[in-house]
Amino acid sequence: MEAARKRVVALLSDLMFTVKIQDAAKRADVEAVFVKTREAAIAQAKLHPELLVLDLNYAGGQPLPLITDLKKDEETSGVPLLGYVSHVETEVIQDARTRGCDRILARSAFSQDFASILAALAKE
Repeated sequence: MEAARKRVVALLSDLMFTVKIQDAAKRADVEAVFVKTREAAIAQAKLHPELLVLDLNYAGGQPLPLITDLKKDEETSGVPLLGYVSHVETEVIQDARTRGCDRILARSAFSQDFASILAALAKE
């Protein structure tokens, strides 16, 4: 029996990063699901993806309150969260860490490292 394909969910609105995530997911043979609302992200998190990616600058998705909600809910608290944000936004970075975001990358590091992060995830 074939193993189920791994899944990554991304909450973002930036087309450039959507394309980067799609490309990396395709190369790693990982399913990528894109959501634009906090509610959709919560619904997807309840399906237990291997990773939930958050654009911490995406105000429309309310990523910081979402982190709190996901980490407080027993059903979603184990979903790994990877946030990315401009490196100069130190307050956002600290707030995301305090709320429980598992990993935070600068936008440039995310662009550079995401393909290898997904490749490693696919091998787990």
